[in-house]
Amino acid sequence: MPLLRLQIRLPRRRGRSLIRWIRRGLTGLRAALALYLGAAAIGGLLPNGVTAEARAEPADTILLINGPIHYDILIPVDRVRDTMPWLARQGIALDHPDVHWVLFGWGARDFYTTTGSYADVSPRAIWRGLTGDSAVMRVSVAGVVDGSWPTVTASPAQMQRMITAISDSFADGAGTVALEHAGVSEFDRFFPGTGRFHLFSTCNVWVGQMMRRARIRFGRWTPTPYAVTLATRRFRQH
Repeated sequence: MPLLRLQIRLPRRRGRSLIRWIRRGLTGLRAALALYLGAAAIGGLLPNGVTAEARAEPADTILLINGPIHYDILIPVDRVRDTMPWLARQGIALDHPDVHWVLFGWGARDFYTTTGSYADVSPRAIWRGLTGDSAVMRVSVAGVVDGSWPTVTASPAQMQRMITAISDSFADGAGTVALEHAGVSEFDRFFPGTGRFHLFSTCNVWVGQMMRRARIRFGRWTPTPYAVTLATRRFRQH
């Protein structure tokens, strides 16, 4: 009988140990998430080291448009038509009379190219987005955009540097060919991008990198949408 009782108790002890292990794991994950989000907020408020530039010339406008987890950069179509005409050959409607803006975004290939809603994203795409995935560029167009989105003002030199930085984000530059993949809408295309996407190099980090390359004051590290939002508010953006 004592041996029988021992055999009955062992699974209970193991079960309790497993529950304690799960609880500790969840506590660790919560702590790691809090640390990540806190660092992102601080990174959005810290300056990227760019000195404010006096603007004697008329300024251009760059728009930042976000969804629940992602920011995109919108550039006036006139600036893109003159500097990236190869996009028209890949199906981007740069010459359409109703197009005012060209949208650029960078993201994880599996996650970003999923059509439909976020509910359609597979666990595999989420895992690869967290741990490392090849990057893609999304390009789309927009008409008149309301004034509720954050704006960034840029001198002609800063705008040119911004467009150069965005161009460098395409894997083959002007020779990049659109992927054979349905876009988020009928107006956009996906292209192979440079770099690797992971938890510490996200689509929102890319936005901050484009600002730094353009020599525009912005947050030092912006991995989350909230970090980008803080940066636009902190560094004289509207």
